[in-house]
Amino acid sequence: MAAKPTLAYEIGWPRRVRTPGEAVQYINATGYCVLFPVQNVPLPSLYYAVTRRNPHDQIIWDHDSQLVWRWKDELPHRRRVFYGKYFRGRGTFISLAYLPYFLAMRESASQAEDHQRFYSRGHISDDARILWRALAEHGPLATLELRHLCKMDTKAGNARFKRAIVELQSWLVAVRFGTQQETAAWASGRYELTCRAFPKQVAAASSISPELARARVATKFLEFDPHAPPIELARLFGWSRQDAIKAMSP
Repeated sequence: MAAKPTLAYEIGWPRRVRTPGEAVQYINATGYCVLFPVQNVPLPSLYYAVTRRNPHDQIIWDHDSQLVWRWKDELPHRRRVFYGKYFRGRGTFISLAYLPYFLAMRESASQAEDHQRFYSRGHISDDARILWRALAEHGPLATLELRHLCKMDTKAGNARFKRAIVELQSWLVAVRFGTQQETAAWASGRYELTCRAFPKQVAAASSISPELARARVATKFLEFDPHAPPIELARLFGWSRQDAIKAMSP
């Protein structure tokens, strides 16, 4: 029996991605994709689009991989795409056309001052609220200065920071927004609030119902895998089975 083609081929992308502009075109075509292939996340990856390597093989760290790694910081900073740790806490790109639907689906279109509202409703932890407030008050911040402002300098504090910043990205409240050279080692990631990085998309989300958002996101997913069962979408997006069935209905 012939092997099932990879998801990256299934979207019909005609050539290897070689430039930042082509990366944006690819992300726009997919609507949303992951940075590197993720087990049990049935989505195309920018890594595969650049390398054309088997997505089930171990990732090889070379020039092509470094391009992908660099673009995850450059493209959001240039406001070309959203990037954050979304699906299973792993690196995810969302096109600007689909960002309003993701925000509406999560009911997480927010403004800088909404940290207390999200916290009081139990959506985020106190550590995530503290990070959010720091970004609201100080603007884009690199990792070490954000940790310092929020008194998360210790080893234990770093663990708290990592959990909290992923929380904010999973709610699409914060976006990875470039890098900053804070030490002699690797450059640190910078973070910004989505409402300031992508205000038009946040505003657009307010007029989209969660039901319509799920339907649009599901329609795009079914372009990747037309025969996906409802349970697959429910698991991937955290929906109920009933919501997945409704979203997939014509």
